[in-house]
Amino acid sequence: MGLCVRGRDRVSVVLDMVGRGWDNFLARPSGSLNLRFIVQPTMAGLLALRAGIQDAREGRQGYLWAVLSNPERRLQLLHEGWRGARTPFIVAIVLDCIYQLVAVRFIYPLELLFTATLLALIPYILLRGPFNRIARLFLHLRARRR
Repeated sequence: MGLCVRGRDRVSVVLDMVGRGWDNFLARPSGSLNLRFIVQPTMAGLLALRAGIQDAREGRQGYLWAVLSNPERRLQLLHEGWRGARTPFIVAIVLDCIYQLVAVRFIYPLELLFTATLLALIPYILLRGPFNRIARLFLHLRARRR
């Protein structure tokens, strides 16, 4: 019985951490360093644009679709995606460390990773494929004009 209660306690602690992290994340855009909520996804989007154009030039399929549907290349694709998205991710981690030290005077590592993932990795992953499709359309139109 004691083991079951401990298990519930751990689950409630984790749920409390997730709830606090989400509440803190939603409060951050109105706090100090709120410009990063615009700059970081924009930076990740620009890097995704560059990678999507390169993918289109090389005739590759959309990034997220390729990761999900190509198990034999998945690890290679994830490594390549990490190379493209690591800079905004690291910048997001550093800025969130500064924010947490200024605002709450403590660093919550899970909140830090959560925020950096939402501000840097998710925009990169979601935008790279559509940018590839748009770039392919423009490359196709340019090729037709010649």
